[in-house]
Amino acid sequence: MSLVRPAELSTSYRNPNFYSLRGSNESSSLSTQIFGSDKPKVVYSDDPYSAESYEKYFLDSPMEEVTHPSSSGVSGSSTNPQDYFESQSPDADSFDEDKMRLKLQELERALLNDNADEDDGERNCSSQSMEVDGEWIDPIQNELLHDSPKESLISQVSPRTPKQLLFECAGALSEGNVEEASTMINELRQMVSIQGDPTQRIAAYMVEGLAARVASSGKFLYKSLKCKEPPSSYRLAAMQILFEVCPCFKFGFMAANGAIIEACKDEKRVHIIDFDINQGNQYITLIQTLSSLPGKPPHLKLTGVDDPETVQRHVGGLKIIGQRLEKLAEALKVPFEFHAVASRTSIVNTSMLGCRPGEALVVNFAFQLHHMPDESVSTVNQRDQLLRMVKSLRPKLVTVVEQDMNTNTTPFLPRFVEAYNYYSAVFDSLMMNVERQCLARDIVNIVACEGEERIERYEVAGKWRARMTMAGFTSCPMSTSVTDSIRDLSRQYSERYKVKEEAGALLFGWEEKNLIVASAWR
Repeated sequence: MSLVRPAELSTSYRNPNFYSLRGSNESSSLSTQIFGSDKPKVVYSDDPYSAESYEKYFLDSPMEEVTHPSSSGVSGSSTNPQDYFESQSPDADSFDEDKMRLKLQELERALLNDNADEDDGERNCSSQSMEVDGEWIDPIQNELLHDSPKESLISQVSPRTPKQLLFECAGALSEGNVEEASTMINELRQMVSIQGDPTQRIAAYMVEGLAARVASSGKFLYKSLKCKEPPSSYRLAAMQILFEVCPCFKFGFMAANGAIIEACKDEKRVHIIDFDINQGNQYITLIQTLSSLPGKPPHLKLTGVDDPETVQRHVGGLKIIGQRLEKLAEALKVPFEFHAVASRTSIVNTSMLGCRPGEALVVNFAFQLHHMPDESVSTVNQRDQLLRMVKSLRPKLVTVVEQDMNTNTTPFLPRFVEAYNYYSAVFDSLMMNVERQCLARDIVNIVACEGEERIERYEVAGKWRARMTMAGFTSCPMSTSVTDSIRDLSRQYSERYKVKEEAGALLFGWEEKNLIVASAWR
């Protein structure tokens, strides 16, 4: 059962009434509780990348053409691409006449005789694997174009794609070539559109991240996008749409809810602590599922933590979220209590959480832990500090749902490649282009910011596993019923969605790219 359903394609996704509440008389199965069967179709627009459409979402970004700022304007330390690629292409000036002649002959053969290379546009990029963070993550694939004389001549025959130009621009920035990168940014802005197909949209957001990095304005742009989020009804609709049209995000919530329900099936009182409750969407389906189970539902207490500096505070925030969930629980006859904690997660202590004897305590980290700075940012290490505090509460279950990529400790250049590949898969899996309300500022922050200003610090499944283990938690694998329910639903959406188990965690992906990891711990 789902409280949200896609509107007709003619309906604007920015309409707060895009989704309407459904009744409670639907199937009681776990999979039906979490997902509706409606599937939106792909909707793209070919509008140009106009200032009118762009400024609405990137008001504080450097909209004027970048005009050769100094290298000191680059945020963070420069990184030479040579450190990340097995070979570095030589400059044209380093070739003598004989070598140049050989290169030209090679080019001639490639253009006139080798038809097999016609589909190798992607392979103009070097695809050498490298290892970043050693034991923490698997090797990532680098695709930065080598600027050899041959490739320079080929580019005159075949124009570079936005992807190729993006990687060249990132490579130039990593080497400190700000003037060259600025020229590419201006060129890219004429090629891409936030209204276009997935490749256009990802390129549009990535190029603005690069522009913000050049101007050292990433921090302000991130905050601007956050502060300019629409009022709660619009924001809620946008988030609901994202979960509907990109089921991988919803699969993560479904896995967490399934683990919670199974762990607490014989409990009379359940207390869930959510350290970043956001709009509370996860608990709509949880309450619905509890109401449909045989017997009397347990008394559910939900403690929602939310930063008082967030935009939700100005529109009622936790109070509105609590009231909405209370009304739903009352209608479905689920005993419910909401406890609001308006505080930054970093300063929350056990006395603020209202834990009581006799409760089955569950802690839910859904897309939250990556916001906590770790040892790579500060010796305080708020990420591990929070986990240790949660462990001291002796919870019956801890659920972790995160995006499966490394934007935490990798240097700029491989991080840029990782982010491009990840969000390309996300955008490709979206059935409507709704990401600008939910993902745009994350992309800008990953690309533009360094140090404490970089908030979106995702980690891969292996590193979360190591962190949880070091904090004293033991893995609690998802049950077969939860896994099978999600796998069956993923096939209903698309055969391109993949669900797999790995070391006790569930990984949800699009084709071969893992997007979301969900795990449970005790």
